[in-house]
Amino acid sequence: MTLFRASLLLALVPLAGVAHADDTTAPARVDQATAARQADRLLAELVTHNSVPGMGAAVWQDGRIVWRGSAGFRDLAARRPVDADTVFRLASVSKLITVAAAAQLADAGKLDLDAPVATLWDGVNPEWAPFTLRQLAAHTAGLPHYQAQDADRGRIAYPRATDAVAIFRERPLLSAPGRAYSYSSWGYTLISAVVEARSGQSFLDYVARHVTPGLRIGPDATHGGDADASKAYALDGDGRAVEAPRHDYSYTWGGGGFGATASALAEFGGRMQRGQVVSAERFADMLVPARLDDGSEVRSDDYTVGFGWRTLTDLEGRLRAQHAGVTLGARSSLVTWPQLPSAEQTAATLLSNMEWVSSIDQSAAMLAAPFQAAPAGLVSGPCPTAATRFRGTLRDDDATGAAHFTEEDGSCIGTLQPEGALKAYFDQFPQPDRDTLRLVGLYPGHGLARAALVTPIGLYDLRATADGQFVARLGASSELRFTLDGATPHAP
Repeated sequence: MTLFRASLLLALVPLAGVAHADDTTAPARVDQATAARQADRLLAELVTHNSVPGMGAAVWQDGRIVWRGSAGFRDLAARRPVDADTVFRLASVSKLITVAAAAQLADAGKLDLDAPVATLWDGVNPEWAPFTLRQLAAHTAGLPHYQAQDADRGRIAYPRATDAVAIFRERPLLSAPGRAYSYSSWGYTLISAVVEARSGQSFLDYVARHVTPGLRIGPDATHGGDADASKAYALDGDGRAVEAPRHDYSYTWGGGGFGATASALAEFGGRMQRGQVVSAERFADMLVPARLDDGSEVRSDDYTVGFGWRTLTDLEGRLRAQHAGVTLGARSSLVTWPQLPSAEQTAATLLSNMEWVSSIDQSAAMLAAPFQAAPAGLVSGPCPTAATRFRGTLRDDDATGAAHFTEEDGSCIGTLQPEGALKAYFDQFPQPDRDTLRLVGLYPGHGLARAALVTPIGLYDLRATADGQFVARLGASSELRFTLDGATPHAP
C-alpha cells in the first residue's frame, strides 16, 4: 500500500464555498480545504498508478505556498516516507535557476545577453562561430548535447563551472548559431561559467546568495551531504524500482544538477512571477519565444522556447511557462501562469525520485487545478454511478472497457478497465502495466464536469461535453473521447 502524507498550511483564508449537488454548473472555485483534499487524492492516486517510489508536490499562489503534498517513500529499503522536507533532484528544471542567474546579472549591467559569449569570458573555443547567451539559453547556439564520449560522465568532481567547460570545449558546433534548435545541457554549463566569470563568485555561491536565498535549493546531494535527500531509483528489467548508481553532477550543475524540496521550487517560481529574482520586465522578456535566423519561432514539441523557459497556451487560453527535467533518479517539473492577475498567479511543482515516462508538466498543472478558478463553460451533471462500460476512441482506435463509479465525500471517483488498443497504449511504457485507470472529479457535487484522468504516465484534464461525451487530450495528437453506458446526460 502506498504510504501517503500531505499537509495544508493552516493560515489560509478560505475562498468561495463548494456548490451544492443540485447546481447545474460547476462552482467558480472550491474552498482551500477542498482543493487540498483533491490535490492529496490526485497525488496519492498518481503514485499508485505510476509505480514511482516517492513524489513531492506543492502549489504557490498569491504570494504563499497553499499546499504541500507527499506520497510514497524516499527510501524504500528503510521504509522512510517522503515528507515536506524531502529533497529531490531537479534534473533540467535546474536550467531555470541558471537563466535566472544570468538574467539577474544582466539586470545589474554586468553582462549583455545579446553580446557574443567570447566577449564575456575568454574560455570560449576561438574556433566556434560567435553565439550569444540568449542563443545558448534557447538551444540555438549549435553546441552539442551529451555524446557517446560522455557515457561515463558523473565520475569526476569539477570545482567550478569554468573547469567543466573543458569537457566539450574542443568539440565542433553541430550547426551555425541561430540556424537550428538542438537541445544542449552543455550550453548551460557554459552559461554557468559565464555567471562565474562575470560575478566573480563560484556558480553555486552566486545562486545561493542571489537567486535562491532562503530556499531549500542547492547542488544535488543524493549520495551524501543532505539527510533529507531522497534516494534515486531506476526501473530494472522486471519493472522493479532499484537504486540508481552514484552520479556527480558537477559537470553540469546549471544544466541538471540542482536538488530542492517541492515547496522551495514552487516558491522560486512564485518569486520569478513577482519580480523578486529578476525585474518584471526581464522576466517578461525571458518568456518571449526566441527566433532562428530565418525568423521562425524556436519550438520543441507543443511549446515555444524563450530564455530558458518554455511556453504554451493552455485550454483556457492562458500563457503557461514551465520546464521539465529527467535524469537518473528523477522526473521533475515547474509550471507557472505568469500573466494572470497577481492574486491568481500560480506556480506548481511535481518532483519524483525515479526516471519514468510521463506528461510531467501536465500532471503538475492538474495538481494546481483545484486551487484555480474553474474554467468557464463546464458541463455539470450527476456522478454516473449507474455506468458499467465506456465506449469511444483514442486517435483512430477503439477505446472500450468496464467502468465503475462511486461518490466519496461528494467527489465522483471512477475506475476504468481499458481493453484492447487503449490498454496497449498505456502498457507500452517502461513502468509496470496497470489494469485500471482512475477518474477523480475536481468539483464535489458536480460529477465529471472536470476530472483528472489518472494513468501510469501522468494526470490528464478530462472534461464533460454537452452531448454526453468525455474528452481528455493525452498529447498533441492523441485525444481520448468516450461515452458511458447508463450515464445520465449532463446539463449545459
